[in-house]
Amino acid sequence: MATQHHNALTRALAELPGPLPAFGVIHIAIPHTSRFTIVGNHLAQHAELSLVAIGIGVHIQSLPVGSLVGIKALTARFAEGERRIAAALRELEAHGYLRRAHVRLANGRMATRTIFCNQPGALERAGRVVVAPKVPPAVPEGAPAPPPAPEPDPVPESHPPVRVPPRTAPKPPRRPLPQPRELTPELRQTASAILADLRNHAEELVLSEADVEELIPGVAAWLEREVRPDAIRHALTTDLPKPPKHPAKIVRHRLTALLPPPLPGAEELAPAARRPLVIPLQNCDGCDRAFRSREPGHCRGCQGELAAAA
Repeated sequence: MATQHHNALTRALAELPGPLPAFGVIHIAIPHTSRFTIVGNHLAQHAELSLVAIGIGVHIQSLPVGSLVGIKALTARFAEGERRIAAALRELEAHGYLRRAHVRLANGRMATRTIFCNQPGALERAGRVVVAPKVPPAVPEGAPAPPPAPEPDPVPESHPPVRVPPRTAPKPPRRPLPQPRELTPELRQTASAILADLRNHAEELVLSEADVEELIPGVAAWLEREVRPDAIRHALTTDLPKPPKHPAKIVRHRLTALLPPPLPGAEELAPAARRPLVIPLQNCDGCDRAFRSREPGHCRGCQGELAAAA
């Protein structure tokens, strides 16, 4: 039996067009006639999904509509534990393959629909959900028919179609890079030196010449506000993410978000001079002589006469 398999493999390799590679995998592609699922390379070769997430994604895509794909159901099917399967489902949801939508049933109760999208990018561009029914695979003549898939809960016809919100809210516009009032040659030279020297203090911050040229105004704005170069260097190199994927973006963000205010001037720092208390002059209602008082009325002499008369 093993000899037959070996001979068949040898013949299949001999029929492959072109020279065989010296190393690496060799594909022998035999067309499927039944029980197969088309999977995009964007999922099968996803650069950020784990192998468990890719495998579960392919498995879910191969299932008929109405199949249970919760953590309990997948744990009963595969050897991975609940934690790994739950983490894999979160990965698929974060990258748009798995969606959950809440719908109201005919009896008024709410139900959660699990939706698997085979092309998240196309879904985002189209802005709508297209649910394509899975065609049951062809069954060879004489083979027992597969058990029917459980029917999903009914959704009232009057209910509007389920729309899945986008994965993330639109990002706010990026804040502009700080600009100095005047980019003098001295400021430009010092700012360029600070940026080029960052990699000597944080090896992750290797900036290209184009990055340095773009970020010079931001550093010049800090220097113009009388921030010392060592303080700028400390703000740009402390507590960096490991590893930073985009060093220039990190530097730009910190130059913008951490920009200190201008130093206050001597007049602003000086305490306010205390003014002497001045009591205004009033004309006495009785004798018309001037006297100092906050309120109009009688002078002291008239007040005494009025008190004695009373």
